[in-house]
Amino acid sequence: MNKLLKNISFPPATLLALPLMLALSSCSKYDQYGNTRFIWIIILVLDVLAMFDVFRQPWTIGKKILWLAIIYFMPFLGLIIYYMFSGRGKSNTGIV
Repeated sequence: MNKLLKNISFPPATLLALPLMLALSSCSKYDQYGNTRFIWIIILVLDVLAMFDVFRQPWTIGKKILWLAIIYFMPFLGLIIYYMFSGRGKSNTGIV
């Protein structure tokens, strides 16, 4: 991954804005009066945190893209699936 990122250069603002734009577009839910429902704001924050957590994991690019797609296309269900089945935080030492 580091070799890939060395060859590609983006402005820092672009790298910070991309996950936020993806999360905002996936959770734009409004009630009948045009107001944002509070629960969707909470899900939006959790989506953004989960997306940043995906980037921190020592996985391959393909696995990261798969988890990002699941979180993006299914904002609520994707969070549940990610935190239950992603296998994040498992240690290699065998100590539970």
